[in-house]
Amino acid sequence: MSKPSTSVPPEQIRTELEATLRLQRAAYFEHPVPTLEQRRDDLLKLQTFLRDNKEALISALNADYGNRSRHETLFTEIFPAIDAVNHALKHLKKWMRPQKRAIDLRNFAGARNRVIPQPLGVVGCIVPWNFPINLSFVPLIYIFAAGNRAMVKMSENSRHLARFLISKLPEYFPREKLAFFDETGGVGVEFSKLRFDHLLFTGSGQTGRAVMAAAAQNLCPVTLELGGKSPAIVCKDYPLRKAAERLLFVKFLNAGQICTTVDHLYLPKGATAEFVTTAKSLVAQRYAQLDSADFTSIIDERAFRRLTTALEEAQAAGATLIQLIAGKPWDPASRKIAPHLVLNAPANSSLLTREIFGPILPILEYESLEEPIAAINGGPRPLAIYPFSNDKKLVQSLLERIMSGGVSVNDALFHVGQHDLPFGGVGDSGMGHYHGYEGFVTFSKMRPVFYQASFSAVKFLWPPYGKFATKYLNFLTR
Repeated sequence: MSKPSTSVPPEQIRTELEATLRLQRAAYFEHPVPTLEQRRDDLLKLQTFLRDNKEALISALNADYGNRSRHETLFTEIFPAIDAVNHALKHLKKWMRPQKRAIDLRNFAGARNRVIPQPLGVVGCIVPWNFPINLSFVPLIYIFAAGNRAMVKMSENSRHLARFLISKLPEYFPREKLAFFDETGGVGVEFSKLRFDHLLFTGSGQTGRAVMAAAAQNLCPVTLELGGKSPAIVCKDYPLRKAAERLLFVKFLNAGQICTTVDHLYLPKGATAEFVTTAKSLVAQRYAQLDSADFTSIIDERAFRRLTTALEEAQAAGATLIQLIAGKPWDPASRKIAPHLVLNAPANSSLLTREIFGPILPILEYESLEEPIAAINGGPRPLAIYPFSNDKKLVQSLLERIMSGGVSVNDALFHVGQHDLPFGGVGDSGMGHYHGYEGFVTFSKMRPVFYQASFSAVKFLWPPYGKFATKYLNFLTR
C-alpha cells in the first residue's frame, strides 16, 4: 500500500505547532501538579487505547512497512507499552513522594531538606519509524507519570499510523493534554524549534545533532536516543549454538531495523565455519522463504537500495556473502532482503563503518579478546554491547573495559525491555535516560527545597562580623 502524501505550507505548520504549545502550557499553568489519581487515570487511558485499538494499530504498521510481522508488532510494540503502564502504576506513588535529604545539624538544627518531584510542563517527542508505537507510548508513560503534557511528532515513514493516532486519540485525551503530528514536510524542523520544557529525540546521530542545535537556541534540555554499531562478542567458553540461537533471533527481528540490535559479531578464531552451519539451519527453520509473513520488509526504497548496494560493494571488494534462506537474495517488490552473514568484509566497507540497520551480520574473528576491545574502544561508544561468556570475571572485565549505553549478557537487546532499568546511550549513541524511575526523573524537576527552622544559628554570622563569627567559622573549618 502506498504511503499517504500530504504537503502543508511551513507557515501553517508553525502556526499549528505554536498554538498547540500555547494551549498545553496554559493548561499546565492552570493545573501545574496533577494528583496521583489524575496521573493514574492518564496511564490507564494510554493502556486502554492500546487494547481497544490493537488490530487497527497492527494494520497501520503493516501498511507503513509493506509487511510488518503481526507477532513482532505485538511483542516489540504493544505488549511492552501495556506492561510498562503496569510497572508505572505499581511504583508511581513512591516515585511522587518527596525525598528526605540529610541536613547539617550544626548549623541548621530543626531545619529540613526535601527533594520534591514536580512536572516540567510540556514535553516534546520526536519518534522514529522503526518502533513508532513503542517509542511514542513508552515515553508518554513516564511523561504522564511525571505529570506533564506532551506533543509527539511522528516519522514520514509512519504515515498510516500517524493518521490513525491523530484521528483516534482525541477520543481518549484532550488536545491540551496530548497532541500527535504527522510529518508532512518540514514539521520536524519547526517542532525542534519549539520552547519545550524537555525534548526527547529518538533517531539517527546526524538528525540528533540538528535537533540538539535547534533546541539549544531555547536552552531546551534534550534526551537523545541515537544508534551505533552495537557488537556481540562470543567468548571461547560459551556454547556456540546457544549464542547463535539467541543473537540471530535478535538480529533478524524487524529485519534488523533496531538501533540496539547486533550490528556485527566477534567470534573466536576458527569458530566461523561452525557458526555459519548453525546459522543456516536455525534461520531456515524460522523463515522458510523470503515472502514469509513472519519476516518484515525494509521500510522504504531508499533503505532497501542502501542495504543491497552495501552487500554488492562488499562482495565486489572480496567479502563472502552467505545467504541464510533459499531463493533470491532480495526482492525489490516487497522490499525484503534475505538474512545474510558477511565474511571478510573490507575494513573500509560501509558494512563495517556505518550502522547497518538491516538483516545483515558481518562476522569478525579474533585471536585475543584484546582485538575486539581495542576495535570497539577505537570507535564511537555503542548503544549496547553483548558479551557471551559463562566466566563471570571475564564478563566483568569486558564491562569495565568497554563503555556502552547498555548491556545484555548472554543474550542481546533484552536489557531494553526491563522496565526497572534505565535506557539510554553514551557519547555518540546518545545522552540521558528514560524507562522506569529514571524516566520519571528525566521528565520531572527534582526540585530541592530547604525549610528553615524557627531558630537559625546563622543569625550569629550576620554582619558586622565580629569575634564570635571569626571563632565560629574557624571552628566550622578546622
